[in-house]
Amino acid sequence: MDSLKATMLQAVSGMQLQSKRIDITSQNVSNADTPGYRRKVLTIEQAPSSGSAFMQTRIDLDESEGERRYDPASPMSDAEGYVTSSNVSLVTEMADMREANRSYEANLNSFRQARSMYQSLLDVLRR
Repeated sequence: MDSLKATMLQAVSGMQLQSKRIDITSQNVSNADTPGYRRKVLTIEQAPSSGSAFMQTRIDLDESEGERRYDPASPMSDAEGYVTSSNVSLVTEMADMREANRSYEANLNSFRQARSMYQSLLDVLRR
């Protein structure tokens, strides 16, 4: 496989990965006020074939506990009258979102550069 094509495929793989991160983060932000919601975490692993640029992803739940507050009148309260809030930290989610966004842009710039090089090569070959 030529290096320009490999660069473009790696950039596409990176953009897909960052898109998944942004999706997971947006789900966490939208459920930050949902009692009992557990934060989703995207786990990234190298693909089984060695030398592959593609990654495998898995969505796990953050096992940390949310804050418990006493509210026996709430329909979400347990037998003791406590409601467990979500374990989502908006500060953490916004930092993750910013990092994923910047990584996506870096992969997009890499893809554009490879595409531009391909276009230049085609222009030279047409002459």
